[in-house]
Amino acid sequence: MRILLWHVHGSWATAFVRGGHDYLVPVVPDRGPDGRGRALTYPWPPNAYEIPWDRLREEDVDVVVLQRPHEAELAERWLGRRPGRDLPAVYVEHNTPVGAVPHTRHHLADRTDVTLVHVTHFNDLFWDSGRAPTRVIEHGVPDPGYRYTGALPRAGVVVNEPVRRRRVAGTDLLPAFARAVPLDVFGMKVTGLPQRLGLPVGTFEDLPQEAMHTELARRRVYLHPYRWTSLGLALIEAMLLGLPVVALAGTEAVEAVPPGAGIVSTRVAALTAALEDLVSDPARAAQTGQAARAAALTRYGLARFLSDWDLLLHEVLAHRELSR
Repeated sequence: MRILLWHVHGSWATAFVRGGHDYLVPVVPDRGPDGRGRALTYPWPPNAYEIPWDRLREEDVDVVVLQRPHEAELAERWLGRRPGRDLPAVYVEHNTPVGAVPHTRHHLADRTDVTLVHVTHFNDLFWDSGRAPTRVIEHGVPDPGYRYTGALPRAGVVVNEPVRRRRVAGTDLLPAFARAVPLDVFGMKVTGLPQRLGLPVGTFEDLPQEAMHTELARRRVYLHPYRWTSLGLALIEAMLLGLPVVALAGTEAVEAVPPGAGIVSTRVAALTAALEDLVSDPARAAQTGQAARAAALTRYGLARFLSDWDLLLHEVLAHRELSR
């Protein structure tokens, strides 16, 4: 199968392109948002091909995987075919709804020709998907392997653009946590965060995924302070690495972290106490991290994710053939 998709969310795409298909990834001269091409900091297999945007009309495409509202129009211009009408298409909704939640109506709610794929059951519950055919395919994450050492009595946080996404990512909560345990923040655009918080927080800017995983695994605990995100895949990656997790009980985190794998709460005081306890008790931290890894392997394994996607894509293609 030849699948067209844009490089939008690096972690999700890194899992998706591990399937047994050819993945056509548009690239534009400046590698801007509508044509980033292959990932530069994630390991992608050779069957994910960069295709210049102006050559897409020459390519055979079996199905389009859309991820942003404007991509349907973009695909129509670049391919000369309309997704959902002239070409099978699915739309992956990565995000929680915004605005008048829970009344937020999805932009595909009135269409029946494009399957709307939610990445969490929380999103499926909270989006008003209208008449659109829907499916939930939970995340799958390539296993980075057990790397936990917990050698540093510090908490690790992974968040991109923590200043712009202050309340969404829970960045405003970090000072309270940092007064209890030392914090290190990994991600994009984290430089300058310590000065903004007024606290001695360590930062690690734009590390390649492999290096970030190794560094993160040296921290004794992983902190996930997100208020309103679909499900930050860094949480699952941290669990797979073997870190115990302390997470704000928002959106899908309550499903992702079962009892014994970490602490999940809406109370900042309870989360702060959990950080202190785990940082001060290396043996308990390691035991909790092993439970977290086992839970993540069971629920978010790559094989299940790719199998679910293969099933859906073949259904979409078969439906297209029957409707001709």
